[in-house]
Amino acid sequence: MKNHDLIALKNYINSGDEFKNLHPDTLVLDLSHSNLTQRHIEIRFDKHTTISSLRDKIHQKTGTPPHYQHLQLQSGSQIICEIPPNTESERMLGYYSLSHGMSCHCIDIDPHSGSKGGAYEDTSLVKRYVMSEEDYDKRNGTLRDWGRKQKEKDENFTLAKHAKEHRELMDAQRLGKLGLDLPKGFAYNDAGKVVRDEADVDDKENCKSNPNCCSDGDCEKEEHEYGPATVDGMAADMRCEVRPGERRGKVGFVGEVSELGSGGYWVGVIFDEPVGKTDGTVAKNGKRYFEAPGPQYGGFVRGTNVQVGDEFEERDIFDDSSDDDEDEL
Repeated sequence: MKNHDLIALKNYINSGDEFKNLHPDTLVLDLSHSNLTQRHIEIRFDKHTTISSLRDKIHQKTGTPPHYQHLQLQSGSQIICEIPPNTESERMLGYYSLSHGMSCHCIDIDPHSGSKGGAYEDTSLVKRYVMSEEDYDKRNGTLRDWGRKQKEKDENFTLAKHAKEHRELMDAQRLGKLGLDLPKGFAYNDAGKVVRDEADVDDKENCKSNPNCCSDGDCEKEEHEYGPATVDGMAADMRCEVRPGERRGKVGFVGEVSELGSGGYWVGVIFDEPVGKTDGTVAKNGKRYFEAPGPQYGGFVRGTNVQVGDEFEERDIFDDSSDDDEDEL
């Protein structure tokens, strides 16, 4: 949007007397310049400000020295008064009977002015520094330098591979926050954070070097991840705690739920507080697996994220312990 459009919009919005609460000696003026597109809106002056001080203010904002300023005091497009350079320097603004919202336009009469031709505003005229490849290679602490050091540690390292692995980790952490099933190769650590499963990586490397292993190199077994061993010792009505989030409740169901994720075994938890996503039914087909007192009091959780025991009694509602507020399926 151009300056005159902004001014028109401002005038429309401020059609009332927006200056009524100003001190009687305050004067609000706009400043403009012959070589610059910028316009300084609603600059406040004291009516006792001299023309000399006004020129100094214009010099600060535009770079034009006072002795090269030909000033025009304007009301809209009408010129009220013209003040050539080196004249009337000690006369005050109040002398000219100006009103709020009028303009002081500076005409730069310097034939060699630095503001001509857009030198102060056109960034395309600025010569940009471009570092050569040789100079960039010599610098320490750059991305290229870091990648080079990583390459020395691991000959298979590439920036593309690193970016891919980082993106996969971010995606896994996002799923963890939503309480959804983690992708293969990721797990919760002891602190409840989603991390890359190093054991899974080692298994895959061993698989690749074993000619008798599966052809696609994937040695993870669904039965190991989601099999009955993951819910061993869990039964309905047992007190439990779910991580991450340390959310407590009791077990409402233990068994296979084919409608969720990759299937396998799940634990249906009835939470003490409304921190879940279900009332015991599966949204996909409405099948009920357990009864929860409300639509947010139940959740389906993998057994690896559940601990059972009588020590997980219901907390006092005034307990100050923090909660990560993570949802489950």
